[in-house]
Amino acid sequence: MLARAVREIEAAARRGPVTPGVRTKFQVVALMVREEHARVRTDPSSTQTHRAEQLKRLDGIATILAKTAVRDPALLALLAEDAVVSDATRSLKRDMLEAVGIEPTQDEVPVAAPPTVSATTERRVVPQSVVSRQLANPFLAPDFASPRPSTTRSHRLAGWELIGPLLSSFERAGGGASACMALPAPSSLRAPGSLELMPHQAQVVAAAAAGHRTFLLADEPGLGKTAQSLLAAEVANAYPLLVVVPNVVKTNWAREAGLWTPHRSATVIHGNGDTIDGFADIVVVNYEVLDRHVGWFGDFGFRGMVVDEAHFIKNKTSQRSQHVLELSERIRSRISRPLLMALTGTPLINDIEDFRAIWQFLGWIDETKPLAELMDCLDETGLTPADPAFYPAARSCVVDLGIVRRRKVDVAADIPARRIADLPVELDEKAGRSIRAAERDLARRLVSRYESALAARASGAVAGGIDHDLVRRVARWEQKDATATTTGENVFSMMRRIGQAKAGLAADYAAQLARSAGKVVFFAKHVDVMDIAEETFARQGIRFSSIRGDQTPASRQRNIDAFVNEPDVAIAVCSLTAAGVGLNLQVASNIVLAELSWTDAEQTQAIDRSHRIGQTEPVIAWRIIAAQTIDARIAELIDSKAGLAARALDGSEEEVASSADVQHEALVALLTDALSALP
Repeated sequence: MLARAVREIEAAARRGPVTPGVRTKFQVVALMVREEHARVRTDPSSTQTHRAEQLKRLDGIATILAKTAVRDPALLALLAEDAVVSDATRSLKRDMLEAVGIEPTQDEVPVAAPPTVSATTERRVVPQSVVSRQLANPFLAPDFASPRPSTTRSHRLAGWELIGPLLSSFERAGGGASACMALPAPSSLRAPGSLELMPHQAQVVAAAAAGHRTFLLADEPGLGKTAQSLLAAEVANAYPLLVVVPNVVKTNWAREAGLWTPHRSATVIHGNGDTIDGFADIVVVNYEVLDRHVGWFGDFGFRGMVVDEAHFIKNKTSQRSQHVLELSERIRSRISRPLLMALTGTPLINDIEDFRAIWQFLGWIDETKPLAELMDCLDETGLTPADPAFYPAARSCVVDLGIVRRRKVDVAADIPARRIADLPVELDEKAGRSIRAAERDLARRLVSRYESALAARASGAVAGGIDHDLVRRVARWEQKDATATTTGENVFSMMRRIGQAKAGLAADYAAQLARSAGKVVFFAKHVDVMDIAEETFARQGIRFSSIRGDQTPASRQRNIDAFVNEPDVAIAVCSLTAAGVGLNLQVASNIVLAELSWTDAEQTQAIDRSHRIGQTEPVIAWRIIAAQTIDARIAELIDSKAGLAARALDGSEEEVASSADVQHEALVALLTDALSALP
């Protein structure tokens, strides 16, 4: 039944535009293939041969769905796990199941939900610290101090359909038309500490200081959109500030807030938000848990909202898009001129329609028409969509509302040609607990060895304090025994476990970069980390090349050539040891280092696969760091070794031996911290 249905869908898509009925059938087949795949894999009554045969057939159906979805972005959106399942889809699914003699479950029968209860409502929470804030200041009121744009003024173009022409204006207007609003001279705002604002960053801050309040900040990745938005919020006094981000970058957002606005408190929401600070100035939340908190967010009194990777909300039928738009509307209804910023390196992924949700979030349009500020500007042109000149003029109106787009090549003189950016990530709760427990076990073993050695010394124990010479000797003993240890954790096995735990997060970030910035090189030390990454890319429909040590030279070269020459091969998944030297991958300017090297030299060699003579764009290496683990300490040690090497002989072959130094220093730090914590 599924095979027949998918062939009908494929044929309909080839004939012309996909009808709503075909889209419904497409989603039904996608849902049923997913469910059947899970059932077959766990069916205890099935033989291994039968199971493999059934899975192969299901994979064939899934392949046809994927190929068909490429023809129509609306179909592609239906493959997302958070895609809304309509009553029509549930009804057709029930009919198809009954047609082959399968009784639908109660969940598959469309039943209207009670008007006051929904699955989303049931999941919503209010953290205790938020309740405390509300009790401490129960008189929070909407801010209507500034005059709001008039909504009663009659508009010359009120009878025209304008959303379509506005979108079309970005397709029609070419010839070097600016995609960036007019920006003032760079702000004189001083960055905290030793940080420096680049001129292009300071321009956005200056615009916010001058009173501009809505921005589609579409700078290419690596041009500092995070710093620009944080400092824009500072000069606009847009606190409390809500920041909605992908899960992989929320820890980094809190870290960046601490760097750029150190006098402002920032809190990150994990899960139900049990650990958040309800009195913080900056609240960072990821898309995946937004549904639980959207209720209290709307009443919190936010004066600004930043949406990072704003292309995540392009599918307006998804829950995350609906929640973001709801929050924007509620903030705009309470605050006369809130700061709203959408950050994305590529606001358009599938087609021009991707602008809709972002423009609606910014308050430029609603579902059917431009809102007051944009409508006023269109009226002032004196043109209508029937006039050819309307389109460049309309495009300028939208751009002037706050589109800011700068490319790396345009500001290359202002930024380093090569930069390493650390991206801290929070590990999955179970994996994180397990790894931290293993760190504690390793520390206890080191303490035990230290105490035994101290007790056995002929000269007796050292009175008061830590014997740092002995600490270093114990670290050396542990280092020497690590390769022979068959039980318990050592520094090597722990780093491998950390690599496995953060592999999926690193792959998700690489996929985001590939969609927004072009080709990406993904480096890992271990084969299992590469496997996890490649499974993630395959699941997301991203083509990749795999460059490993066990490949024949011919196979390896084919994969390199595919990455370099084929536009749709977006990611090169590389072994740090097999692909870290000798390759030219300068078609990519973004590198993801999923696992840490033991030497700065090895890390630099990997980055230099892209940072080479002939590279025309600044290269950024995104180093994925597991927060609250030994991973972060090792990253600091690698950087300290790099600084020393740079001050001595850059590129000295002596740096090769520093891997042992980093391992040793990591063990020394772990043991020293454990001894310091003893009563």
